[in-house]
Amino acid sequence: MPVMSGLRRRPHLKRPLWIIILVTFVIMFLITAYVFPLSSSTACYIFSSGDCSVYHQPPFRSRELSDEEIMSQVVIREILNAPPTQSKNSKIAFLYLTPGTLPFEPLWDKFFHGHESRFSVYVHASREKPVHISDHFIGRDIRSDSVAWGKISMVDAERRLLAHALLDPDNQQFVLLSDSCVPLHNFDYVYNYLMHTNVSFLDCFVDLGPHGTGRYSEHMMPEIEKAAFRKGSQWFSLKRQHAIIVMADTLYYTNFRLYCKPHFEGRNCYADEHYLPTFFNVGTPVLVSTACMNTPKTTNGKWHPRSFRAQDITFEFLKNLASTDYIIHYTSDPKRRMLVGPCLWNNVKGPCYLFARKFYPETLNRLMINFSNYTAT
Repeated sequence: MPVMSGLRRRPHLKRPLWIIILVTFVIMFLITAYVFPLSSSTACYIFSSGDCSVYHQPPFRSRELSDEEIMSQVVIREILNAPPTQSKNSKIAFLYLTPGTLPFEPLWDKFFHGHESRFSVYVHASREKPVHISDHFIGRDIRSDSVAWGKISMVDAERRLLAHALLDPDNQQFVLLSDSCVPLHNFDYVYNYLMHTNVSFLDCFVDLGPHGTGRYSEHMMPEIEKAAFRKGSQWFSLKRQHAIIVMADTLYYTNFRLYCKPHFEGRNCYADEHYLPTFFNVGTPVLVSTACMNTPKTTNGKWHPRSFRAQDITFEFLKNLASTDYIIHYTSDPKRRMLVGPCLWNNVKGPCYLFARKFYPETLNRLMINFSNYTAT
């Protein structure tokens, strides 16, 4: 009888039904909170062949966008959604930003030889009219203006080069190079590398130290938040749509022209190191690129890239430079952290660099001798 009586009292277990409902509601809330943030980063993996952890979408903005921001986003979205320019003869536009004569013209002449229908050359000389010795460079000077290192005039020169190169509808990739740049691979390798990927390559990383985020000005608010401020070298390779976006931008460019310059608010902000990395981080609705894959920054832990002398140029040195498959950045905070990441091309790890810079003119002869060997693929 006691056992039977105990069984009759079982219905009391239904009383805490509200607990089950509450737990179910919490679970549903957590699932919703987990799923929806992920959807915002979907475009990152659609438009990039690399890791999205370094160069990503800005967080969701709870504030109301300004009219200028709305207009900027509309223009960018329309450019990205427009069908790409069709070309039966796709070319790479090589954009040279130089103070004057290009010391490595003979090497570039050797690099270009036999591929005349697949490239264009544009030279912006900011100090003196260059003297050209190669037919590939004669007549390729554009209207130039003075350029001061670290100032917005450097960005102006980059945009001027892009504007001239965009006039040719066959130009599909745009590579910015300096007077000290040299090729690390033969032309066919460079052409296939750039033409057979759907992303642009631009140096971009987070440096929380005084030479990174420490250069940020609160005057850039609300369009550019401090967490979205990025650093990188100015050298890039842009696909045509992204080059057009740079030309169309006025909002973010104006922000950097006014508030990122030497000696502003006691800081030395250099627009050429921050404008494009930050612009593509906050100004576009999709990821463009994740790392610098154009010019190695062989700093040896110092602030400026190392420069190379004639005695440095050996076959082994050039071969190692051309086969490097990782990128290194050093932060400027007291810990001096070294950030190392792999270089990905269409999701496959491979060589990072197509070009190298900071070579003294005295290295030309040794580079010419070794070119056919170290650029073999």
